Amino acid sequence: MNKKVIFLDVDGTITNYSNQIPASTIEAIRQARANGHLVFTVTGRSKAEMYDEIIDIGFDGYIGGNGSYIEVGDQVLFEQVVDFDDAKAIVDWLHEQGLEFYLESNSGLYASENFVERGTPVMIEYTRYKGQENAEQTTVDSAFPNMIYGADLYRNDLNKVSFILDSYQNYLDAKAKFSHLKVGTWGGAGEKALFGDIGVAQIDKAKAIDLLLEHLKMKREDTFAFGDAKIDIPMLAYCAVGVAVDSGGDEIKAMADYITDAVDDDGIYNAFKHFGLI
Repeated sequence: MNKKVIFLDVDGTITNYSNQIPASTIEAIRQARANGHLVFTVTGRSKAEMYDEIIDIGFDGYIGGNGSYIEVGDQVLFEQVVDFDDAKAIVDWLHEQGLEFYLESNSGLYASENFVERGTPVMIEYTRYKGQENAEQTTVDSAFPNMIYGADLYRNDLNKVSFILDSYQNYLDAKAKFSHLKVGTWGGAGEKALFGDIGVAQIDKAKAIDLLLEHLKMKREDTFAFGDAKIDIPMLAYCAVGVAVDSGGDEIKAMADYITDAVDDDGIYNAFKHFGLI
């Protein structure tokens, strides 16, 4: 088989919804690379959230911040952060609204003053939403083990900010206030969302992949994309073959070229095998 470029979402695709990585997924990625294919993560996570258990699998590069950062080997190919004035305005507005939040950058995750207190019940609810067992044992520290507290929240390296929604109206207000930025929700569908987020405008996973392919001098027809959620739809639509995991959402499964098994049922390995990547 000709060399292919494989793009994998992280949360819900490489990992299951308990942040565990099936051994078969690790084996599939390593075998694919041994066969000469290139494998990249494409995630909303900042680099600070790419923990050792993910990095140690071995990848050819990383797309983070849902497309705002591209790294190939040790080379930073692209980085776009939130303008400092916007970053300051976001923090000030969230304080004014009484909303707790955390800032996402490649240097770390930085929590607002009362994020632990407000965030604990929300993370328990998020764990339940993902169908994980023992949800009541979830803590902010277990969800974000490297969260930084007490730091300066005015930052010039901000990829995006996630904030706890007291109501869906908070998201609507943020979208109106920061209409020039990318404002979304996560942790639930529609009005059941638990978090809002604000980040760089006019970026997505597909645009980042296009830029990376140009750098690699690789063709779009030699690409595979794997995902589980609505935010992965642009990259599945862009790549030659878009694969959704069966444990993912209905929207992405409806548009995917192929639906593989659930993550915990060796979905990534089985799809790699199906397409002759391993």
